Amino acid sequence: MPNVSRKAALDRIVETIVYLTTESRRLARESAAAHGLTATQVSVMKLLDAIGDLSLSSLSVRIGANNSTVTGVIDRMERDGLVQRRRSGEDRRVVYIELTSRGRKLASDAKVDPMQLFRALLEDLPSRDAAELERITTKLVARVREIISAEDVVEERA
Repeated sequence: MPNVSRKAALDRIVETIVYLTTESRRLARESAAAHGLTATQVSVMKLLDAIGDLSLSSLSVRIGANNSTVTGVIDRMERDGLVQRRRSGEDRRVVYIELTSRGRKLASDAKVDPMQLFRALLEDLPSRDAAELERITTKLVARVREIISAEDVVEERA
């Protein structure tokens, strides 16, 4: 019987993760569409607005996308006057992405931010629960990165 209840509990956890992911993406798409943007563009603008200028590679890591994908997103955003590229003064190979005044305005106008929604939900958790959730999610992220890294190694050998 314990295996059945563990399986049911794991199924509920997976369903919850899928639900939270789906809803955050839906909210991001709706918010973005209201401003004529994609959810990725809003995410990039919100990130740059919160953190400041980022290199293309740092931006790629933070939004979890390949450099080539982010380059395409940034190309379109630059064409639309939302961001601009700036070469590093110390290392000419490094390109920083910064918001234009138009991009900064749109970042502040796009009110629905899934990160803020999750933050608000998590702030309601007791400190002990939040710490436990952080511990568990950190383990999950580390495990996913291990799996992805191992798959990349297998693909490189093939």
